Amino acid sequence: MRRGVATASSAPGEAAENSGPAEPPAPDRAVAAPARPEPLRTEFEFELPRGYCDPDGVLHKTGTMRLATARDELLPLGDDRVRGNPAYLTVVLLARVITRLGTIPDSEVRAPVVENLFASDLAFLQDLYRRINTEGHTKAAVTCPACNERFTVDLAGGRQGES
Repeated sequence: MRRGVATASSAPGEAAENSGPAEPPAPDRAVAAPARPEPLRTEFEFELPRGYCDPDGVLHKTGTMRLATARDELLPLGDDRVRGNPAYLTVVLLARVITRLGTIPDSEVRAPVVENLFASDLAFLQDLYRRINTEGHTKAAVTCPACNERFTVDLAGGRQGES
């Protein structure tokens, strides 16, 4: 006695003949090439909400922050200013990873500059630091409250009206 296998095309109570191994499905004609991974970004440009005003009265709003290394997070723990005031860790850490701030020479973007940022700019840089070092990007998914459209915005800032 031959046994059959029920298939989707078989009528109820009928079994289709099993005539051997099933044929593999036909290969897709248009096989997409595997997506290339994006190259690792190590620096992220930003625009401060208010900007840093230097002693000469020049406003510096744009800058660049790099990814932090383990060394960047460990060395400040030995800093006397951080030992005396743990909240100062943010200032020392940001001073290590901000590679450019306006026209200030790279070598001068240090703790005293970060100390004199407006509170809103400091909060912005703390959030940017967290985003790029934990999520690897500065984008966030948002939903428009008026039309419920979902889209992505770049939180690193930009010109007025841009994301």
